[in-house]
Amino acid sequence: MDFTEGPVFRQLVTFAAPLFLSNLLQIVYNMVDMIIVGQKMGSVGLSAVAVGGDVSNFMTLVAMGFSNAAQVIIAQLIGMRRRKDLGRFIGTLFMFLFLIAIIISTVCMILRSPILHVMNTPPESYTEALHYATVCMCGLIFIYGYNASSAILRGMGDSTRPFIFISMAAGINVCLDLVFVMGLGLGAGGAALATVISQAFSFSMCSIFLFRNRERYSIEVTRREFFHIDRALLGKLVKLGLPMAIKGASVSFSRLFVNSWINSYGVVVSAFAGIANKINTTTNLFSNAFNTSGSSMVGQNIGAEKFDRVKKIMFSVFRITLSIATVLTLVMIFFHEQVYGLFTGDPEVIAVGVPYVAISVFIFYGSACRSGMNALINGSGNYKINFLTAILDAIILRIGLALLFGLALGMRQYGFWLGDALAGFTPFVIGLFFYFSGRWKRRMS
Repeated sequence: MDFTEGPVFRQLVTFAAPLFLSNLLQIVYNMVDMIIVGQKMGSVGLSAVAVGGDVSNFMTLVAMGFSNAAQVIIAQLIGMRRRKDLGRFIGTLFMFLFLIAIIISTVCMILRSPILHVMNTPPESYTEALHYATVCMCGLIFIYGYNASSAILRGMGDSTRPFIFISMAAGINVCLDLVFVMGLGLGAGGAALATVISQAFSFSMCSIFLFRNRERYSIEVTRREFFHIDRALLGKLVKLGLPMAIKGASVSFSRLFVNSWINSYGVVVSAFAGIANKINTTTNLFSNAFNTSGSSMVGQNIGAEKFDRVKKIMFSVFRITLSIATVLTLVMIFFHEQVYGLFTGDPEVIAVGVPYVAISVFIFYGSACRSGMNALINGSGNYKINFLTAILDAIILRIGLALLFGLALGMRQYGFWLGDALAGFTPFVIGLFFYFSGRWKRRMS
């Protein structure tokens, strides 16, 4: 798509819509687990899925970082008419992520008990959290495989099939959750098993589609090449993917740190932390969709030196995301009990969430404000500013503010949530300096 001409607002919404739907379905897995387990097992089940979900999400960051890099490299190979290299790169990608998945699964399986202790998992939910995390660790290879397959399709300009496959997997996940948790009473481990099976299905369907349509996509790869790692192509993948993985890992690490302190305040607080995380994740769906679409549009227009159009794109992103933040704020203020009630009927857990309503407002508007600036930073191709933002946001401010409000000022769990929310404005502040400096007008070499 050519984003250097035409109506900015319509292009932004059209491009962001499928990204939003795909991201939405990505989080359906864990959210459905929480809803069904919460209704069946109460606060203990909610806490188990919340802690186990945090561990599982952290393990997938490597796959996401390298898959995003692979998507860029595939697009570049196609743009340079180097389709003969596609097969060797796809083989390199699959083998590399396969080996990484095996290593991470093995290490995490050995250290799963210490990991849960570091997370301050409440004693009441420890056993269920261990079951959930263990099943996810065993199925990590399917998560990595799906990320690789969908990255290949998106790199070739096909975003429809990944959306279809994950939609089917989400439906399977819901059905299996009802069977394993409600029917067979397998608890949090059953919810994790449903998630792994549905992820294995999406990976299988995506891989089969790629194999059957390899001629259509001009993928030429021999059996030997598929099981062989090309060092030159691997070097390119690592060079581009490692910073992306580090950025995601730093943000996730800070959240794990914050959540570990929150879990120490007991099973009821830990249970609500899972709900708070889902509210945060849902908010980020909008932010990430418009951030991603805005980045692509900004990148094209900086390359074309249409700087006035870049400003229009940013303001369009702000207009949309701030409007969404306002709607979410009104929903939380007037219907927070109904929102919490989707996950649990425990009055103690819902009571913990009443003071959280004010904190959620900072989360909504922080997410909206950073979306436009992230579009500018990412679209400019300035990795130094991007990396600086990640370190300040994730490590220094997110952890620092959480400790300040939570421990130093004695606000306990609410202080940790508040510090996490305020740190979300970091990209906006850095982005302002970057915008007014004019350095974003320098095209990436």
